[in-house]
Amino acid sequence: MKKIYFVSLLCLSQLGWAQENSAVKYAELITTSDLKENLSILASDALEGRKTGTRGQKMAAAFISNYFSELGLTAPVNGSHYMPIDLYSVTPADIYLKAATQRYSNFSEIIYLGSADSGGEISTEVVFAGKGTEADYANLDVKDKAVAVQIGSLSFGIMAGLRKVSALARDKGAKMIFYIPASTADEFKTFAAQMQGYLSSGNLSLNKPDATSPNKGAFFITQAIAEKLFKTTTPKLNAASAAEPTKKALAKIKPATISYQVAMNIKNVKSENILGYMEGTDKKDELVVITAHFDHIGKNATGGADVINNGADDDGSGTVSVLQMAKAFTHAKKEGKGPRRSILFMTVTGEEQGLFGSEYYSEHPTFPLANTVVDINIDMIGRRDPEHKGKPDYVYVIGADKLSSELHEINERNNKEHEKLDFDYLYNDENHPTNLYKRSDHWNFAKKGIPIVFFFDGIHEDYHQVSDEIGKIEFDLLAKRAKTAFYTAWEVANRDARLVVDKK
Repeated sequence: MKKIYFVSLLCLSQLGWAQENSAVKYAELITTSDLKENLSILASDALEGRKTGTRGQKMAAAFISNYFSELGLTAPVNGSHYMPIDLYSVTPADIYLKAATQRYSNFSEIIYLGSADSGGEISTEVVFAGKGTEADYANLDVKDKAVAVQIGSLSFGIMAGLRKVSALARDKGAKMIFYIPASTADEFKTFAAQMQGYLSSGNLSLNKPDATSPNKGAFFITQAIAEKLFKTTTPKLNAASAAEPTKKALAKIKPATISYQVAMNIKNVKSENILGYMEGTDKKDELVVITAHFDHIGKNATGGADVINNGADDDGSGTVSVLQMAKAFTHAKKEGKGPRRSILFMTVTGEEQGLFGSEYYSEHPTFPLANTVVDINIDMIGRRDPEHKGKPDYVYVIGADKLSSELHEINERNNKEHEKLDFDYLYNDENHPTNLYKRSDHWNFAKKGIPIVFFFDGIHEDYHQVSDEIGKIEFDLLAKRAKTAFYTAWEVANRDARLVVDKK
């Protein structure tokens, strides 16, 4: 019995060594030359920034689909690598505001943020609510009325903070919100032009906007409009906002009447995820998913010498990494070393607009989510951020320990045995202001209880700029990071036991 036991242990040890040796062999197929060749196509000007639903994005989809076909990966969506997705584009049409006998058009003295059509002109009473705090509403009746709220200077960064202000106003019964920013007329004009360029290209959504809910948006109005509306001055409005609630200063600002119309153009946008499937051997019913988004933000509407956002790092680098990992696993399978678990290589669309491609898959999975053991997500791994200039090779690791301590251990161990990158866990904190755990495609798997690991290089100076070009990619570092993801995928796909989900 002891001899048989010893022989069994020896066989298992040799099997583990052979598997480890194979992983190294196939990881070497992830080469800088292949990564550069594929990225030179995906991040070229010809693909016009790969904005969701555009010609450039569809060119990228065709390239990836053809690549998967040449590898011999199964086309799992009714015989196709394409998973079609219907999205909806919403762009502003005739939007205006009437106040104090004057009419104001969108993107001049007013800015409207929202997606639902008002169905015509709406007239309502508007109440000045100071800063829009709980205390400010103590002596105000805003039910079924509009509210005007003072906010800080306009910037894209202010938007997140306005969610709480908006939610409180809605809780109090307000049916529309008018924000009065502490910005000069020129600052307002500049921001309005930026918003016009951003919104005129069309916001996307997975669900068709509900035209029966016209009161979900909000207006930004200038201080000059607010003065005419309430027949007072900005200093007096400021004083009322700053006064103690017990003085009921806000209630002394007489409500006004305002009219507005919101008309939106809504059109269907066709897009697609691209899926390549490799069937496993003895554990083929279980699935490893490897993802990256292949869309980007397209062209700049404001013009200039260079208008194309090539997205070489975001997320051309992740996309070509998935392609090379697929190539490595394909060669392994051809040589009889195919994965025990099945693998789905999936490049997704709509990440830049709202994680739409991965959300769609998570709600309409090609393979049961109950059988999905992990999502390995790669979003930007070709550059260094300012914090790591001149420092050892690194990668940010996010989420590996959130649902499965085994996944965290596997990821750490394989890195120490192979590429030896410096794992930076700065963004792994769910309370970090950037909230990156919920800002890429892995999140749509994590919220379904599926373990995830997300590889990321950080926010660098060319993020979402036309300067995110292939000439700035560090291909040696890109290859190391892609191999790091490959080693983790290899072990999870081949280990005896499925990853244990031991955290919530």
